[in-house]
Amino acid sequence: MKQTYCINELAQDGFGIRLEFASGDLEDVLAICSANADVILSRFYAARGLMLIEGMHGVFKHPRALVELSRLFGSEVENYHQTLTSPRFFHDSEEEILILSNEPPCNHPPPPRSHDDGLKVQFPHQVNWHSDQSYRRPPPDITLLLAVRTPPPDQGQTLVADCTSACAALKPETRERLRHLNGIHAPSWVGRSREAVEKGEPILDLLPHQLPQRHPIVRRHPVSGEESLFVCEEKQMDFVDGPVVELETGLDGEGARLIRELLAHSTQEKFVYSHQWQVGDLLITDNRNLLHCATWYDADSYSRLMWRTTVLGNPGHEYAGEKKSWIPEDGSKIMAGMDHA
Repeated sequence: MKQTYCINELAQDGFGIRLEFASGDLEDVLAICSANADVILSRFYAARGLMLIEGMHGVFKHPRALVELSRLFGSEVENYHQTLTSPRFFHDSEEEILILSNEPPCNHPPPPRSHDDGLKVQFPHQVNWHSDQSYRRPPPDITLLLAVRTPPPDQGQTLVADCTSACAALKPETRERLRHLNGIHAPSWVGRSREAVEKGEPILDLLPHQLPQRHPIVRRHPVSGEESLFVCEEKQMDFVDGPVVELETGLDGEGARLIRELLAHSTQEKFVYSHQWQVGDLLITDNRNLLHCATWYDADSYSRLMWRTTVLGNPGHEYAGEKKSWIPEDGSKIMAGMDHA
């Protein structure tokens, strides 16, 4: 029987897989993924939740295919019109696809340039390390990111940090302490980030469904059973009431110092995969145990356009039976009062 696909290692120490197909036909790819879902998912989780599929250009004309492929990873592909997301990020036709681009109407700029001599991946040299939309509870399980337009490969990379291995590398007594701590995650535009507090920006009055959300700093993965660190860069943590519930608050408090220590630890080069994008690449990451960030690119000279989906369905026992925190129960609009987001 002719081999229709193969799975190869992507990075060092078994981190990530590359899924390759004998046929580049989009319908064939979708059919193979569906027919071999158990094997593919098993390898995906064994590789700590990182997968690359190249040559997915066919999705550009058939964006619904990205949504269909996303269903391989969970029971719900999120409708971004029903999340804490500004309309400028909405795809033209597919409500489940979010766009990230420096071009109008999205106008999403790259992060600041953090290196002059080679790419430095570790926080704080590299900023914007995060898990997608962690300011919601439960947060998304899986992210699929498709490159539609890209700058040169040495710009606009996506870095992915293996927070399972980072957690395992901590001293046992440190892990035990962290198991009892919770971080407070907040949207970057509500006046609670480190930068906003430093600048004295006003703190936005939030509706109940928009409030910052608490998450355990150590999460146990519902599939692999392994523990991982779950923190975000200071743009996506709450420095008014946190960033760590049980510790001293504020910019220079014990909680802030801990977050910086854990970010620096988790983003050491030995834990990080750096992806240089080619048009048609589809990178799939597990938000439950990975951090990721985009790097700088010359937005004055190049256009970058990414399509993204996120998948829900299995966040772990910590969230069992919970309602979605971001769905209003009083009839108000999800993004009410957040026009500047």
